[in-house]
Amino acid sequence: MSTLPVLPTLDLEVEGMTCASCVRRVEMALNKVPGVSRADVNLATRRAHVTLAAEGADPQALVAAIEKRGYQAQVLTPENAAGMHDDADEDAAAGRRFFLALALTLPVFLVEMGGHLIPALHHTIQSLIEPRALAWIEFALATAVLAGPGRVFFTRGFKALRHLGPDMNTLVALGAGSAWLYSALVTAAPALFPAEARHLYFEAAAVVATLILLGRWLEARARGRAGSAIRHLIGLRPRTAWARRGGDWAELPIDALAVGDEVRVRPGEKVPVDGAVVEGESWVDESMITGEPMPVTRRAGDRLIGGTLNTRGSLVMRATQVGADTVLAHIIRLVEQAQGTKLPIQRLVDRVTGWFVPAVMGLAVLAFLGWLLWGPEPRLTHALIAGVAVLIIACPCAMGLATPISIMVATGRAAGLGIVFRQGDALQRLRSARVVAFDKTGTLTQGRPALTDVLPLDGPDSLDRADLLAAVASVQSASEHPIAHALLEAAQAEGLPLMPVEQFAALTGAGVQGRVEAHDWLLGNEALMDEQGVRVDPAVAAQVQTLAAQGKTAFLAARDGRLAGVLAVADTLRPGAREAIARLHALGLKTALITGDHQAAAQAVAGELGIDIVHAQTLPEHKAELLRALQSSVGALAFVGDGINDAPALATADVGIAIGQGTDVAIESADVVLMNEDLNSVARAIALSRLTLRNIGQNLFWAFAYNVALIPVAAGALYPFTGLQLSPMLGAGAMALSSVFVVVNALRLKWLPLGNL
Repeated sequence: MSTLPVLPTLDLEVEGMTCASCVRRVEMALNKVPGVSRADVNLATRRAHVTLAAEGADPQALVAAIEKRGYQAQVLTPENAAGMHDDADEDAAAGRRFFLALALTLPVFLVEMGGHLIPALHHTIQSLIEPRALAWIEFALATAVLAGPGRVFFTRGFKALRHLGPDMNTLVALGAGSAWLYSALVTAAPALFPAEARHLYFEAAAVVATLILLGRWLEARARGRAGSAIRHLIGLRPRTAWARRGGDWAELPIDALAVGDEVRVRPGEKVPVDGAVVEGESWVDESMITGEPMPVTRRAGDRLIGGTLNTRGSLVMRATQVGADTVLAHIIRLVEQAQGTKLPIQRLVDRVTGWFVPAVMGLAVLAFLGWLLWGPEPRLTHALIAGVAVLIIACPCAMGLATPISIMVATGRAAGLGIVFRQGDALQRLRSARVVAFDKTGTLTQGRPALTDVLPLDGPDSLDRADLLAAVASVQSASEHPIAHALLEAAQAEGLPLMPVEQFAALTGAGVQGRVEAHDWLLGNEALMDEQGVRVDPAVAAQVQTLAAQGKTAFLAARDGRLAGVLAVADTLRPGAREAIARLHALGLKTALITGDHQAAAQAVAGELGIDIVHAQTLPEHKAELLRALQSSVGALAFVGDGINDAPALATADVGIAIGQGTDVAIESADVVLMNEDLNSVARAIALSRLTLRNIGQNLFWAFAYNVALIPVAAGALYPFTGLQLSPMLGAGAMALSSVFVVVNALRLKWLPLGNL
């Protein structure tokens, strides 16, 4: 199967973006840089993901292109990426700006608006301070608000305007600035204005800036919670580890560890890097990686994952992957990539909002001119209110955040459940799935044989179940066959003693023989029994056929030339497989089984689980072809697999889902990885995708409906019917709340139930 070459990529941190129109301009700037194949910019994560053409591009040229548009940028590297996730500094700075603005704005608001609420307050202020002096006090306080905490609107807004890319800051700067300038002129030169137009709007300018700063602070806090999944994953990495160097144990920084180092992990400590146990035994809590709540036993030879918690015994491990090669580092990269992915609907939103700000500025000018030419007296006052209100209320922030913030929260929650979306757009594709197809071996089943039946036969020298299993396991203890391992595991699990075996011989393709406690044992199929002169009753032969029809591998056991029992092994189902299929059916999905195993085994598994469609004896190279046929007949398809032979099918499906402990080839071919091997996570992932797309729809509806409904109101559409105009202050409050609403609505994805999944 031919594959397209994988193009190199680059990530940049972009500062200064405030709305969807910013996203559009940064993308356009990056796409114009030679060597860039495609650029995707995410407002929620404030990152640009750049796919480079084969010849590549100069990273500094990318940074320069962004800065030319009026934003700041830096290239992300493994060394500096970890520090980019801490929103605490941004949150604190936004909070300081808001509270300073609030302290300066409250006196202005009380002077101008307090009298409407408490008439006595207005009279008291007028009696204490002469009106002209009061105007200059308001001027000083409003100027302090706009020049201090509100300065960011003007510096960024006019820089964007200078680069012919007006954004949300431009709208606020023009709106609040116009109100301040008009009021300043009235204060300094009242004679220039008719008496009926000598109104001050310092409180509008100050309150508008303060409310928008409040919105940004609340948004920063909420966005910080939205990005908590990445910070949690990063927090799983311990800072130091005890490693053996030169025969002595020393505490070293994690970054100093190398592959092959021996590392001690004491009870209560986190496993520092990936590796294998060389000494000790303990229970390890892997829930932070796999989502499984129960600790698992780890002993010599077992794998350890960095970031997991050693709960009891002391372990010595040998590092096999360190730094950026660990499972945890890989998961962090995958979650980051998924959070930065742009869904198809978001690309449409970005194209619309790219023209939105210029259109709003045009509407504001039309509203101003309309009121100035045809409005009632005082025309200039009405015109100013309408123009400023349109500029303030029409902010594309909510539109820009609607999709990426939901993806950010959803992929973070998924990671906490042990579900890693390697591609964020898999969220949208998974929602559309109509059928979920499974590989059998290693996916629905354990991938190794286990003892299922021990059936002693009646006779003069008949054995009970325990004695038969102990004897057969003792004979098989000299064999390396997988069936032998299944028998030994079963005997050990039941605490049965193993006896020495003599004269052991493997009969290729037929069975084994050996002597245990002075008895000659023969284990194998019916043909072997016939060849060795052991009589098989028709009833026993029928019993073997019944077991085979159930997808089991049955064999006969003879002692001293007489049949003693029938045993069977099978690749047993994974825990929860039956429940997982039932949950998929409850979601309205069809299920399919596609396996290379023979028809009887496939039908037995499908019948036990209730799977709808069965395709057996399918060669690996034909799986992809079969999936395409299913897609044509049933609809969008998700495929769940774990092995190398599943890679083509995983790549062909609309969404490929890999079992996390499967092969690297399978995982790299998949869109979603189940780190916990829990098949119920397939249903959880689909339920989460549906909730996420519904959440995005709610956000987009609110963002667009808000603008469609309130821009005409801000322009004065209700004035002929009610005699009221929308205050710029109310517009600022509504605009700030629209962004906060979108972020808070997305945060609901952290707690919304997944249908008891």
